[in-house]
Amino acid sequence: MSIFEYNGSALVAMVGKNCFAIASDRRLGVQLQTIATDFQRISKIHDKLFIGLSGLATDAQTLYETNTITSGYQRLVFRHKLYQLREERDMKPETFASLVSAILYEKRFGPYFCQPVIAGLGDEDKPFICTMDSIGAKELAKDFVVAGTASESLYGACESMFKPDMEADELFETISQALLSSVDRDCLSGWGGHVYVVTPTEVKERILKGRMD
Repeated sequence: MSIFEYNGSALVAMVGKNCFAIASDRRLGVQLQTIATDFQRISKIHDKLFIGLSGLATDAQTLYETNTITSGYQRLVFRHKLYQLREERDMKPETFASLVSAILYEKRFGPYFCQPVIAGLGDEDKPFICTMDSIGAKELAKDFVVAGTASESLYGACESMFKPDMEADELFETISQALLSSVDRDCLSGWGGHVYVVTPTEVKERILKGRMD
């Protein structure tokens, strides 16, 4: 088993008309043993920018940890707050993706075993999504990106369900159905879902109930 599959995960981000959605499963496991069913994989950088971290859970928490003042806190939140102080504005999604890529590439000889998914609203509220591998090689997309152990089934579900220029409500329905149908085909992820739908004026957070086995 790959170290990226050790805890199991499913992450997906999808774009709509001047909005985006990012969703994850809620299972934290150790191989086939379930440890927790309310694990948080998605974190807010600011109101229009979110990051999800799939892969090894301990490395994800090191890369972005807001609960304790540890060296992990010094990574993403700290860098963004420094940027806010210096520039007096929030970081654009494209800039933040480059920052995360650089942080990962710094550790390329002993990488964080994480695959980030970044989603945000940029200039004129244009949605931006991207994912990258554990050493920061970016993959940009105009429709959806996926990561985690359920990525193969997520690709299939998103390919069949995605439509361009969806409104926020339809986008929520689409990403939720794609996530729930995909984690049912992967024994290392599941136990419901966590969805954020972000528009220029609001952020909607919803918990999905799924199969609990």
